[in-house]
Amino acid sequence: MNKLIFYTVFFFLPVAITAQTADEELLEWSSSRRLNWNDYKGKPDPASDAAATTTTYLSIEYKISSSDFGYQIKSRFSKNRSWGLHKSDYILSHEQGHFDIAEIFARKLHKKMSEYNFNKRTYQKDLKKIYEDITDEKEQMQNDYDRETRHSINREKQAEWLKKIEKMLNEYANWADY
Repeated sequence: MNKLIFYTVFFFLPVAITAQTADEELLEWSSSRRLNWNDYKGKPDPASDAAATTTTYLSIEYKISSSDFGYQIKSRFSKNRSWGLHKSDYILSHEQGHFDIAEIFARKLHKKMSEYNFNKRTYQKDLKKIYEDITDEKEQMQNDYDRETRHSINREKQAEWLKKIEKMLNEYANWADY
């Protein structure tokens, strides 16, 4: 009899240690559905100078047997933890960029996981490293996006980044079916 072990790992932005709640409204990333301001149900942080905040989750659930593994990846947006103070189409396009970056890294994670050769002795360490490497890279890209665009204030850089994000989504299109 093969024993199955399940692991679920979550990562979300902004970077903080907070668990997803059972009553949290989540939206799966979809190429046919863009974010809209009605999706932003969180209460704005009065201490923040941000125009809006987008919280995304990149999760993976492993299913391990004695000789093999499977996995399910999800890229989701938290309606409850995301908020908008200054609601314009321009700001929304910046926030969509954050969700799209999360999707890029869901695809990159799927690519890395599909390339992994299961090793029953080292899989826990191996899979943890794959996930951490991807999420570290994701966090760095999210931070670079905000820093270089100055949170969308630099319109020229914002336009460049949106093109870069679209190019990366296309580059990893073969890995979108996770």
